[in-house]
Amino acid sequence: MLDNSDAFIALPGGIVTLVEIFQIASWAQLNIHHKPIGLLNVDGFFNKLLSFLDQAREENFIPHSAQQIFIFASTVEEMIDKLEDFVYKPDPVAAQIDWSKGSSSKKRKMDLSLHL
Repeated sequence: MLDNSDAFIALPGGIVTLVEIFQIASWAQLNIHHKPIGLLNVDGFFNKLLSFLDQAREENFIPHSAQQIFIFASTVEEMIDKLEDFVYKPDPVAAQIDWSKGSSSKKRKMDLSLHL
């Protein structure tokens, strides 16, 4: 799905829909892809999700760049217009991550020491 798409569009749905939305969003934050995630906001279905994302960004739980990947639209026509106008703005930290197949030899060491 990732390699064969230019964007992702979610319709109102349940738990599995939300899991898929956030899986694709986390891949974007990890710099695995730069494709927009469209949420077709039929009858305001995703309004509370948008409010949650706004609050998480305002409280610095997610960076603005992680939220900008989402596109909310009430109609199919509006969604298509917004997807066509989408321009990815890279996160300066995520842009340094390389998930390409050849990067496995460049493993980074993590400092896991405990400082009391």
